[in-house]
Amino acid sequence: MLERVTTPLPSTRPPRLRRIQTTGLVLLVASGALNYVDRATLSVANPLVRHDLGLSVQGMGLLLSAFLWSYAFAQLPAGILIDRLGPRRMLSAGLALWSVAQALGGLVAGFGQFFAARMLLGIGEAPQSPASARIVRDWFPVGSRGTATGIWNCSSTLGSAIAVPLLTVLMLHLGWRWMFICMGLAGLSLAALFYALHRDPADLVLDEAERAHLGDAADAGGPVTLRAWRRLFAYRTSWGMIAGFFGCIYVLWIYNAWLPAYLESDRHMSIARTGWVAAIPFLFGVVGSLVGGRLVDWLVARGVSPIDSRKYPMAASLLGTALFTVLAAMVGSNTVAILCISVAMFLIYVSTATAWAMAPVAAPGNCTASLGAMQNFGGYVGGALAPLVTGAIAQRTGSFEAALLTGAAVAAVAALAYALVIRDPIPPDAADFPAS
Repeated sequence: MLERVTTPLPSTRPPRLRRIQTTGLVLLVASGALNYVDRATLSVANPLVRHDLGLSVQGMGLLLSAFLWSYAFAQLPAGILIDRLGPRRMLSAGLALWSVAQALGGLVAGFGQFFAARMLLGIGEAPQSPASARIVRDWFPVGSRGTATGIWNCSSTLGSAIAVPLLTVLMLHLGWRWMFICMGLAGLSLAALFYALHRDPADLVLDEAERAHLGDAADAGGPVTLRAWRRLFAYRTSWGMIAGFFGCIYVLWIYNAWLPAYLESDRHMSIARTGWVAAIPFLFGVVGSLVGGRLVDWLVARGVSPIDSRKYPMAASLLGTALFTVLAAMVGSNTVAILCISVAMFLIYVSTATAWAMAPVAAPGNCTASLGAMQNFGGYVGGALAPLVTGAIAQRTGSFEAALLTGAAVAAVAALAYALVIRDPIPPDAADFPAS
């Protein structure tokens, strides 16, 4: 049963606060889209890189996985650093670091150098999502955080949708090396813009009207301590978020990594047709992210507690993802299969939006990025495993059907983790008292 609470309506937004919120979301969407475009550079340049550097298929697989593992394990230190130093510094530094790594990808002479550049890319990109969650916690009242989260979260699927055509044009006109360098230069420009335009609450003095509008967001507490960070692992809510996001990103990366190959091998589509058809589900994902974020705020406005308004949509959307992934694997019609995959992608992004909207309400204010990063760590362990497990199953069975059914099972288990393990917010005094 959904717990109902009375949530006061936010006061009228002061003009300066409106500017800060709008500027912050524009910058987060831009940096988030660039984040996902930069991840795709190696995939787009795959054949040319293999030819020019003399890499085997296995070597390219290792190169593609380097980003995912470094990104996953860099989440944990990134989260606590964001909560200690602030998202303005950490996201600006992360943007600059991953952009340098991207540019270095255009200068490499062999496998080892490229592997190091991709590892550095993962480390640099690690602050993006936890910092975005903290910015929402800092600058939006609880009744608006879902919509704000849905907006910045849609940048991931937006970036994935535009990556292939954008990068292909750059590669065809400039070559794959200059494609990497151009994207790196664009990222360095955005890093400077983010640092110049964004402000953390500590950088400003809020007036009474601004504090009244923000409510609890105006008092996030001091910088997180290492002890408080460690204590987050003692709460079942943290583990429910980690386990649930593992399943969510696992299924997402089945589609991210293998959708074109699935359409070509199992659905017998041409390469030319696959390039266009594979973009359709990602457009559904943009809508799913926006709907998921808006749904959260709609439920809160109707008295559902902030925790329940997130965990039940997360669980329901993952169950729906499991169902439509099974249908995609089983149906004979290619058109129906694409429709099922598109609905599954829509629901996955409903889940990711509501999952990221969970961090600002489940964690103590000064631990928002830390808890979000822990959740993302779990997610990208799943994301790193999904391409490997899917490829192994497909190679052994000769099709992707069993791999899709496995992904559906993982999504169903993740739904149970969200619904049954997550209960209450982590209390503000989590560092000082025994865990519940």
